[in-house]
This record gives sequence, C-alpha cells and structure tokens, in this order.
Amino acid sequence: MTFLNVIFYILTFLAVYVQVFFLVTFFENRKKILIRKDKIELENYPSVTVLVPCYNEENTVSRTVESLLFLDYPKEKLDIIVIDNASKDKTWEVLQKYSSYPQIRLFKESKQGKHHALNKGLENIRTEFVGCLDADSTVHPEALKRIITYFSNPKTMAVAPSIVVLNPKNLLQYAQRAEYDMAHYNKKMLAFLGGIHVTPGPFSIFRKTVFDQLGFYTKAHQTEDQEIALRMQKHGLKIDHCPDAYVYTNSPNSVPKLYRQRVRWIYGFIKNALDYRELFFKPKYGTIGVFTLPSGFISVIGTIFLLFFTFSQFYEFIVNKILQSQAVGFHFISTDLSSFNLFFISTKTFVFISIILYILVIVSLFNGRNMIKDRGRIPFWDIPLFLIIYTFLAPVWLMKAVWNAVFSKEASWSKERDYLIGDNNI
Repeated sequence: MTFLNVIFYILTFLAVYVQVFFLVTFFENRKKILIRKDKIELENYPSVTVLVPCYNEENTVSRTVESLLFLDYPKEKLDIIVIDNASKDKTWEVLQKYSSYPQIRLFKESKQGKHHALNKGLENIRTEFVGCLDADSTVHPEALKRIITYFSNPKTMAVAPSIVVLNPKNLLQYAQRAEYDMAHYNKKMLAFLGGIHVTPGPFSIFRKTVFDQLGFYTKAHQTEDQEIALRMQKHGLKIDHCPDAYVYTNSPNSVPKLYRQRVRWIYGFIKNALDYRELFFKPKYGTIGVFTLPSGFISVIGTIFLLFFTFSQFYEFIVNKILQSQAVGFHFISTDLSSFNLFFISTKTFVFISIILYILVIVSLFNGRNMIKDRGRIPFWDIPLFLIIYTFLAPVWLMKAVWNAVFSKEASWSKERDYLIGDNNI
C-alpha cells in the first residue's frame, strides 16, 4: 500500500466518521427538532432591533425592509436600523421613503466594510435583542417569533436561522439549493453538539449582552459572522439553530460569482480558525475545539487531496482495464459484447468507500430538506446535480482560498459586492 493510499483511507475514514456521527446525533435528537407550519403566539414579546447593512443595494433593499415590516411581531417591539455603507448607487435615495416610519432609523457609515456598518447600528440600539439581515435577503413572517422561542433557555445567547435559496433559475442555483438544504441539517446537528462556528449574516439573533460583554464586530477577514461565533464559543456562550426560521437569499447565478463568494468564505474560515487556534483540541472548549474546527480544516485539505487522488486512480483504472481487455480479446471499439464480464467492473476499496460517503451525504441532504416545510414538493434531480457540480468545483475554490490564506490575499467585501451587484448577490 502506497503512502497516498494510506492518506486516502485516513481522510475517507474521517469523512465517513463525521457523517455517521451526525447521523447518530440526528437519531438521538430527531424528536427535539421543532418544525412549525402554523402561526404561534408568545407569552412575552421582547424588544428586538434588526440591523440592515447596505452597499449598493438600490434594487433589493426595499424588498428586504418590507419583509421586516411584514414580520408577525408587535410593531412597538421591533426596531429596524438600516445603515448605508458608503454606497455608490442610489441606495440612500431609495431608503428615504422609509424616513417617516417610526420603526425605522436610517444611518450612513462612511467607513467601508460590513463590520463598520453593523457597529454603527450597534451603537444605536436600545432593545434586549439584536440581529442582522443582509440587504439581499428576506424573512418568513414567522421567523422572528420562532427564533425568540429558543431564548426561553436563559443560557442561549444567539440563534441562527435556516437560509433558503430564493427562486433558483439555473442549474448552478439549483445545485446551491441542495447545498443549503444539507447545511440546515449540519448546523442543527452542530447545535445539538454545541459546536456552531458561524452565526450567518441573514437574520441571526443575539442577546444584546453578547456585544456588551464581548465587544462589537471586527473586520475578521471579511467574515465577521464567523469570528463573532468563535468569540462566543471561546467564552462559553451558547449558540442554537432554529430550523423553521426561514430566510430567503439570492444566490450567485454563474460559476465566477459563486467562486468569488466561496473563496471569501473559505479564506475567512481558515484565517479565523488560525486566529482562534488556541481552541483546537482543547476539551474545555467543547465541540468547537475538538470537532468543528479540526474537521473543518481536514475537510478543506481532504477535499483537495481526494480530487487529485481520484483522478490518479481513475487514470490508473482506465489504463489497466484497457490493457486487461486487450489481453483477453475485448476491444472497446467492438460492438460485440460477448467477451465482456464482471471482470471489467472495478472492485477497488476506494470505489466502495466513495459510494458509501456519497450515500451518507445524500441522507444528510434529505434530512436537511425535511426541515424546510414551506416550499412544497422539491424535485429530486437537484441532488445529483449538486454532487456532480460540487465534486469538481469545490476543490478549485478551496485551493484558491488556501493559496490566499498562505499569502494573506484578503478579499474585499465592497469589491465583491460591485462584482455581484448585477444580480444582487452577496
């Protein structure tokens, strides 16, 4: 057995272990997964502020704000702060139509960067809870109430929602829909384990005391939502996930746009994880230290390795089978298949392990999909689409993110927004 084979078996064992670990966690906790279809009423409605940071969002910010106004939540208990982060378009002019709304306050922040916009909002909140909603996203009318129910546990300090791809229009966006469905499942399993490492920008809700205790957002390599979650985990603050709090977001509609987005995300994870490297393999930090961060790093390196390993194995397999088929008189260009038998089917261990891993991923995806109950019936075909597209694309942006992390080539939030603005993706 070669050294590369040993590495392959170690990595695939770890990948299968993670999926099985999540599956066991799911079966142990599946009755605790709360999915509500109908309206609910709370005994107490705490005051909440939602921050909406904007950069060149003239085409989408109105839809975002309107979705907040239509939240099924007492108006006197809900504040909305919209922060224009030095937009170059007509975002500020569009926002003026909300200047007379008593619920809404508008601010301008001249320092560019999403964390500056969020901190401008945090300086002006006066409520018990605070959250953020990206200006290209909208929320389900019941989302806020459903999230607030999780704060009945006094130890819960933040709750993340489920993000759903809004109206996919092409094959790439359908593949992303499947990816997001699997993310719902993974995040909920991490919530049960106490290992959530990101509180996503679209509608994560915090107790205000989190920022009083830990301070405001930092630049955090353009992924401030990852850093604040790691900071909370470091200080032992509980983060939960509400699977039926739906947030609808636009997704990149082309490979270059998806590539830029994912490079920034993975780069941010690598750099933030390194910034919090003291958490690694420390039992006192719980799941985040002994499972989430190490497995995240292994998945980045492992995915890149497995791509090259698979290609090398496939090449070796094709060459060997051609030689073997010629030796027994079977020719691929022949229409006579009488000489073909099961001898030509690969029985290598890595093929069966890969199949098992893909089956576990599909199970994870279906479990996550079952948490989204407001979309009606979803066709099956986006699942193989996701598996095919991401098998080849994910290693590419992972390699670029690793390269950028090694040489500290940080992405720019505003430049990415400028690039994506034609379709209003973030």
